[in-house]
Amino acid sequence: MYLFIFSVLLLIFQYVNSKNIIDKYEEDIVKVKSKLSESEKTVKTLEEQNFELSYFNIEGNEDALTYFEAQGFDTEQLIPAIVEGLYDMNDYEGEDHPMVPYVSMTDSKLLINKIRVLNHKWIIANFTDGEFWGEIFVTYSIDENNDLKYKLVEYLMYPKVN
Repeated sequence: MYLFIFSVLLLIFQYVNSKNIIDKYEEDIVKVKSKLSESEKTVKTLEEQNFELSYFNIEGNEDALTYFEAQGFDTEQLIPAIVEGLYDMNDYEGEDHPMVPYVSMTDSKLLINKIRVLNHKWIIANFTDGEFWGEIFVTYSIDENNDLKYKLVEYLMYPKVN
């Protein structure tokens, strides 16, 4: 009789314990599914934002890439060379930056920070001296000697906000 009661109690204990474990797993599954759903929504939103942000970018502009490829250029080497050409202008002597039409108003040099190649003719870049910021709009071309030529078209300096 004691063995029967002990066996029944053991079975009841195992049943209750197993039910609690299964209920906890089901709760965890529901939480993970909701987090996964939120993550999928976030990924979709970020993909849409990325698509919008990359619209004016040469990597997403098939016509601009085709233009260079038709002229026999390897775009995977050319585009970094275009960007590096502007960054190389940051290494200058004196106070006048070769591309930025302003003079630094601090003790620092004006430097081009960020460059975006828009297509096969246009570049937009920002610059700063650490305190003042601005942007430049540049056109570029490749001459018959395959040298890059940059031409400043438009520029602006943001007013300092205190």
